[in-house]
Amino acid sequence: MREAASRQPKPSREKPGVEVLPEVMKDLEARIETGIIKYGEPLTTENGRDALLDAYQEALDLAVYLKQALLERGSKQV
Repeated sequence: MREAASRQPKPSREKPGVEVLPEVMKDLEARIETGIIKYGEPLTTENGRDALLDAYQEALDLAVYLKQALLERGSKQV
């Protein structure tokens, strides 16, 4: 079976972990600052861009980076 179709076990609390949402919020704040530095303002609606196309292109980039990471860790069946 290809790894992309394999099932994962249920999450467990065997090791201490880090709460994920606050870390994502920190990343979002950093991205806002990066956007302000790069474009002079935060992302807003009605900015002349196609947000759906931008998101789709970003999703394609994400898929490529994810595949790269999986291949680099030795997962050839994904």
